[in-house]
Amino acid sequence: MKKGLQKYLGGDRVIWIVILILSIYSLLSVYSSSGILVFRNPGTSPSHFIAKHTIFLIAGLIMIYIIHRVPYKYFSKLAQIFLIIAIPLLLVTLVFGESINRASRWLEIPLIGMSFQPSDFAKLALIMYVARVLSQEQENIQDFYRAFLPIIIPVGIVCLLIMPENLSTSLILFTTCVILMFIGRIRIKYLGVLFLVGTLTLGSYITIVIIKEKEGRVGTWERRIEGFFDKDTENYQVEQAKIAIAGGGLFGKFPGNSTQRNFLPHPYSDFIYAVIIEEYGLLIGGIPILLLYLILLYRAGVILRKSNRAFPAFLAVGLTTGLVLQAMIHMAVAVNLLPVTGQPLPLISMGGTSMMFTCISLGMVLSVSKGLSEQNENEEHEQEHTE
Repeated sequence: MKKGLQKYLGGDRVIWIVILILSIYSLLSVYSSSGILVFRNPGTSPSHFIAKHTIFLIAGLIMIYIIHRVPYKYFSKLAQIFLIIAIPLLLVTLVFGESINRASRWLEIPLIGMSFQPSDFAKLALIMYVARVLSQEQENIQDFYRAFLPIIIPVGIVCLLIMPENLSTSLILFTTCVILMFIGRIRIKYLGVLFLVGTLTLGSYITIVIIKEKEGRVGTWERRIEGFFDKDTENYQVEQAKIAIAGGGLFGKFPGNSTQRNFLPHPYSDFIYAVIIEEYGLLIGGIPILLLYLILLYRAGVILRKSNRAFPAFLAVGLTTGLVLQAMIHMAVAVNLLPVTGQPLPLISMGGTSMMFTCISLGMVLSVSKGLSEQNENEEHEQEHTE
């Protein structure tokens, strides 16, 4: 039975366990917190939103299984194609995107009547591309024109296109790429200059837009940052999240007993971590979830250490780092360590696009792990035959 299961579920078993546990947390917490949507959308069934989320989650798990069976070498070939598709999609979204909460992040697919966030696809495409270039240019990795420039131009274009409507996602993606370049042995002085240029670009953009008008996304950023540093005018969302966390304590109020889910604007997505702590407490909810993401990052490090090929190692570390950074920022916002960002909790928060691309990323990581395991087994068999 065990061998049969291993035959169909390849890759790192610890990562599979983490995915399973996070999925259980997702179902329980979304079921509890999405009830408020019924009151905000009269006429909908109480089971409508949890059923929709369950469908997306099951589809995501199926996607993980399918992708983890695909040899990782194909991801390198797809990286350039995905990036070429992603950049025009981001441009179209900026101009014609559907505006939700004053942000044009969504693009509607006419044929099926659904919307998705191109930034999620762009994140995946860019990390795949950076991993590909780093692996191909390892012999020239210290060269500015051969290694650094071919990476930083796409990174700059994608992050700048995402930034106007989704600053936090742009910063997470930029940071992930910088970490990946550091691991890939890009010169520190190049990364230092990149950091300075990025800081100046962001500062200049915000300054210009604030001078012109204080509405739109920049106005939202300004209010959130002011609310974070000025404790006398605390942000309403953060205040409700802190009440939820304080009410949960160590052991929580038990599943389904959250009160702050009725006051938090997005308890099923942006502040789902606060609801989990309120219902399950720090010991069953808050700390275990934090540890699960750290375990995921650790297992990516194990893949990096065991890999004797550059591309799969960079791909696994890059995708995992992006997911874990997003999770840490979500949790930091909930406990008021960072200004409000609106980042969902990967594999837990309700959301179609975010859920699917998170699962695609995890499927790729498992594909890398599976491929490396098979490679090591083949090498051991060859050694046995030679002996």
